[in-house]
Amino acid sequence: MRKLVLRMSVSVDGFVSGPKGEADWIFRASAADSREWILDTLRQAGIHAMGSRSYRTMAAFYPTSDIPFAPLMNAIPKIVFTRKGLDLPVADEKGSEKGSWANPFVANGDLADEIARLKAQPGKDIVVHGGADFAQELAALGLIDEYRLSVHPVALGKGLRLFSKLSEPVDLQLASAETFSSGVIGLVYRTK
Repeated sequence: MRKLVLRMSVSVDGFVSGPKGEADWIFRASAADSREWILDTLRQAGIHAMGSRSYRTMAAFYPTSDIPFAPLMNAIPKIVFTRKGLDLPVADEKGSEKGSWANPFVANGDLADEIARLKAQPGKDIVVHGGADFAQELAALGLIDEYRLSVHPVALGKGLRLFSKLSEPVDLQLASAETFSSGVIGLVYRTK
């Protein structure tokens, strides 16, 4: 059974984005060693899972990007969770591979059921790329097996919190902590 891993950046005061979804603060503390930590997470992925807003943003960026994450982000199949469906362009005449940016798998059933189905399949980890709303929902439902958090040396003061939809506390076990040259701390927590 594979795990659901949330890979997300967090400010020191617990926000995953600013009040209007701002995420520019994430890139100010980027360094080679923290990027390598993220690449290690991506190498463990058998599928990228995301909400529709994150999908649209990433699909517009990664196919033509030359940043270090792009090859893995482009190569690994994608699944998009959406209740509204996706308005995708028609695939070119050669078609496009299922799970690509142009032709992702789409899950629009009950979130817990869809995640259980994915976890039961053989393969490498399911790596979730938040949007805050999608990550909050997964956390609130107790579906995340491992949190891989990049804690950035910035305080936002306000914004969206990862755990704001929890109805009760969630106990986590620290699996590893690593400090990077830019001041980012990589934390891996597993659910108990």
